[in-house]
Amino acid sequence: MRCPFCGHLEDKVVDSRESREGDAIRRRRECLACGRRFTSYERVEEMPVLIVKKDGRREPFDPQKLLRGMMAACQKRPVTLTQLEEAVGDIQARLLDQPDREISSRSLGDLVMDALKRLDSVAYVRFASVYRDFKDLPDFVKALEGMMVGPGVAPTAPVIPPRPHEAPATGSLMIPSPTPLFPGLAPARLGPSKRRKGR
Repeated sequence: MRCPFCGHLEDKVVDSRESREGDAIRRRRECLACGRRFTSYERVEEMPVLIVKKDGRREPFDPQKLLRGMMAACQKRPVTLTQLEEAVGDIQARLLDQPDREISSRSLGDLVMDALKRLDSVAYVRFASVYRDFKDLPDFVKALEGMMVGPGVAPTAPVIPPRPHEAPATGSLMIPSPTPLFPGLAPARLGPSKRRKGR
């Protein structure tokens, strides 16, 4: 590293320690030419994630801006700030894991909607109404239908049509014959049972 005093390119490190924030290494160096000491910092170079807008504009991903938007959707809802911060952190981690550093705003919106759908249904509909730009009632109905279909919703029982012999006739009521519990055996006769006389 070039000495800031004499411009010499050779030095030695006399002390190294981590910064308080933990995002840099502080090194104390001594120039081998003039003997004066100076400090350098080493940081990891982070590639910013760019959000591509609908009109083609690009802007850096801002976690605080995303948090404010999710807080507005969750206003007066039983969602804590800790839950929202964890959701934003999870979304940011998923963006950083992607090889492409340019993410469309629609892909980001889908991630936010998935997070809100797990947190609160009302917040999900609020965010979706702004993000998807709902125009009329059918758009809201589609969003609600998407929430109703899920692993926690019990399927609707199928309607089984009656058999022909069970359909009631006009002016009369037909009672279907009982189904035997044990196939192959004749059903027991109806009526009071007779006691066996003693000898």
